[in-house]
Order: sequence, then structure tokens, then C-alpha cells
Amino acid sequence: MEHAIDGFILAAGLGTRMGPLSCVLPKPAWTLRGRPLLLWGADGMREAGLRNLACNAHHLPEKLKAAAGGELEVCFEPHLLGSAGGLRHALGRAADPLAVWNGDALAKVPWGAFRAEHTRRKAELSWLLVPHEGGPWNPVWLDRSGHILPEGETGEGPYHFTGAALWSSPALAHLPEGFSDLKRDIFPRLRHHAGIVMEPFPWFDISSPEHLLAAAAAIAPNAEGRLPGCYVHPEAVPSGELRRCVLGPGAHPPAAVRDANALWFQENGRQVRLGLD
Repeated sequence: MEHAIDGFILAAGLGTRMGPLSCVLPKPAWTLRGRPLLLWGADGMREAGLRNLACNAHHLPEKLKAAAGGELEVCFEPHLLGSAGGLRHALGRAADPLAVWNGDALAKVPWGAFRAEHTRRKAELSWLLVPHEGGPWNPVWLDRSGHILPEGETGEGPYHFTGAALWSSPALAHLPEGFSDLKRDIFPRLRHHAGIVMEPFPWFDISSPEHLLAAAAAIAPNAEGRLPGCYVHPEAVPSGELRRCVLGPGAHPPAAVRDANALWFQENGRQVRLGLD
């Protein structure tokens, strides 16, 4: 008998904001301290007592499976199922509640406190929110009962959705066949969805080359961030004079090169360079 899935990591996006980096690896497969972003999320879930984890994979699925390294179940998604539809992979096997996380973010998610409040409110679906501190993220607003308001409506807030969610079995039962959008197809069907606001916690969104460079400097200064202003993959060998460069798997630029704003990686035994901008 298959184990229930306690946690699901959404990892099937196309990574369009990563630009050329998505030609090399899917976003959740890029590493910090030698560990793929996907597994950072899995580690956080396991620290909270969640044991049986899964993720979905669409773009470069074999590379994502290699990044998972057998530490969580990988569900191939030949056709993208959207912000909600990916959870169909867990139907019939999901714990209640099912913890859901985004595979391109790093955070110390307070899963225990989040689950306790979700249970206390008897919510069908909960989002973990923190106060919105500006930036490019869409604001989330709540009504007086703590329900998440539709886009375009304002109330209490604004808040920022961290990417952590809890889905009850009744909420998962509303998933339609095929592609589905969470706000369009699921929220209107729920009687009680909740925005649970907590104090800010360490959180990094890794959705662009600039984010990856910044995270390498902040989190892995002796590993991927060891070349100031650059990112160096564990399978890369830095050389030359480089500024704001990403060295992907197998990268080994010529020793005499002077370069900036570029991605280097190895493909079919040769060195490839692509501009970041």
C-alpha cells in the first residue's frame, strides 16, 4: 500500500523569469551549499515532521528527478496543470491537511504553528501570509473574518503570500480535471479559506538570475557565492576575470577570459556562453 503524501512541492513551472538559466536546469534544481532548492524545501518539511513528500516536474523533468535524488517522489506532468491542478498528483493519497510549498523559494517556514492555526480555524485551505514589505509580489488582502479576498478587492492588509499552504481533503476534492487556477477555480468553491498571518521569517524567492546571485552571496558565500558577485555551481570551475556571471554545471571558462553578465555551462563537451541580459 502506498504511503500518504504529507507534503507536496510545486516544481513544474517553466522558469521564464530565470531567462537563459532555465535552458540548463529547472529552477528548483539550482543549488545553494551544494543542495538543490527543491531539497531545501523538503528539508524544511521534514524538520516539521512531514515524512512522505512528492513534487511535480514538467520542464527538464529528468534533471529535476536527478536533483531530487530519490529523497522525494517525482510526479511527471507532461502538460502543465496550473497553480492548483498540479496537486491532482496527490489525489487519493494526500494527508489531511496536505502541506504545499513552492520549489523555487527558501524559508524557515513555521509549519507547526501554521498547521495548528489552520486546524483551529477549521479552514478548508489556508495560506501562510506575512506583512507585505513592498517589492514585486502581488498583495493579498483579507476580509474581517480572515478570508482571502478576490483580486481587485482590498481590506485588511496588504500581506504577502509566502508560498506555504495547507489543503484539506474537501479542498482537494474541488480540483477539476486538467488545468486549473487556484484563485479562479478553487477559491470560489470553498466556504472557508483562510489567510493566516504570522511574523516575518527568513525567506528568499529564487525566481531570477539576480535572485540566485544574491542568495549565493547571502547563504553560500563559501560555496556557490565564493566568487564575489557571481554564482558558481558545484560542478563548475571558475577561471578568468568574471563579473555578475553564473557558472552552471560543467562551466570552465578560458583562463584568459574577461566577462560580465553571462551564463556559462557545458553542453555536449563544449563550453557555452549566453548573455544574462
